[in-house]
Amino acid sequence: MLDLDTGNTAWMLMSASLVLLMTPGLAFFYGGMSRQKSVLNMMMMSFGAMAVIGVIYVLWGWSMSYGTESVGGIFANPFEMFGLQGAMYDESGEFILSDGLPVVVDIGFQVTFAIITTALISGALAERVKFGSWLLFAGVWVTLVYFPLAHMVWGGGFLSGAENSLASWIFGTVDDGEGGLMAAVEPVDFAGGTVVHINAGMAALVLALIIGKRAGFGKTAFRPHNLPFVMLGAALLWFGWFGFNAGSAYGANGEAGLAWVNTTSATAAAILGWLLTERIRDGKATSLGAASGTVAGLVAITPAAGSLSPVGSLALGAVAGILAALAVGLKYKFGYDDSMDVVGVHLVAGLWGTVAIGALATDGGLFYGGDFKLLVVQIAIALFAVLFTAILTAIIAFAIKPLGWRVSDEDEARGIDEVEHAETAYDLV
Repeated sequence: MLDLDTGNTAWMLMSASLVLLMTPGLAFFYGGMSRQKSVLNMMMMSFGAMAVIGVIYVLWGWSMSYGTESVGGIFANPFEMFGLQGAMYDESGEFILSDGLPVVVDIGFQVTFAIITTALISGALAERVKFGSWLLFAGVWVTLVYFPLAHMVWGGGFLSGAENSLASWIFGTVDDGEGGLMAAVEPVDFAGGTVVHINAGMAALVLALIIGKRAGFGKTAFRPHNLPFVMLGAALLWFGWFGFNAGSAYGANGEAGLAWVNTTSATAAAILGWLLTERIRDGKATSLGAASGTVAGLVAITPAAGSLSPVGSLALGAVAGILAALAVGLKYKFGYDDSMDVVGVHLVAGLWGTVAIGALATDGGLFYGGDFKLLVVQIAIALFAVLFTAILTAIIAFAIKPLGWRVSDEDEARGIDEVEHAETAYDLV
């Protein structure tokens, strides 16, 4: 244990705790945006995801994501470290270390990413989905979609910079300095542009299309019932996001500091971009817009936090705020009921953040003396993630459909809190 880096271990434990806090923060964010009769169900969907995935990750999630027995670069053997057997201790009973960090700490860090990614999807399903169906979907989706994508991007699989990856197919390989080969142009996903935001946003779009609209969508004003909840949720998400992004440096070091500063810079600029768009389009800058702009900036900087300069992060965030503010209106134009704007914020800002690395990265970006190659690779991995998630999510959604996705029309009108949970958020009698 002499090689244990206690400083980095402490930082990563704190980062994991911050990311775990994001899911209750998301519950407040989505809950406040819901109508009064559905706020508890909306919050329960986040807490339900924490419960289901917290169990599954220990059993086979870590093994599927980061096991050594890769199946075609798509996922790892779920039984190799089933129940974390062999993942935490060496033969002498000591904790296994990786660069001075106990692997068990990394397991704790990574489970929080799986939880928040799945919980994000629930925002597209407000007020109409059975709680049991949501829990079933969460377990199946994280297994068939999230774990494989995490393996592909961060576990040395098909979307990494490894030999035989997508990037190596595009521009070939070079010597990795250790007797092996690696992609000549490595894709960049610092903390989850593809794995988290494109993944969740695309899944949300597919589910919204398959499950259908709420009664009255496009005719009834679905106003947020508690904007202070929304602001509180955004604040908790921003706070937790420092664990998300700065924690992905895997050390208490300068890279973590850069990710922290870039995260703040992009988020601040995104708020201004969103509010300016609102002011020009609607004549008013709203608290809901400020909260949504916060999340849009956080989403966009997630894959890029370690690759941009603070000034580049300002540009990235400002554009993200504008794009997401415009994109949330697409659901009315195309007729899909993305209740909490998961598609407009996470898919659009996630795509922008992932692709913009090819232009704004200080090492290899088009605007910093690089050529077009990194941009091409970033576009390729983003498109692959979109297609992978769309196809598998659709298969899962259609498989669950015969079991029943939706509550009845009468129950929807009555209120899903009372129907699904026998509770109401506010006792007004």
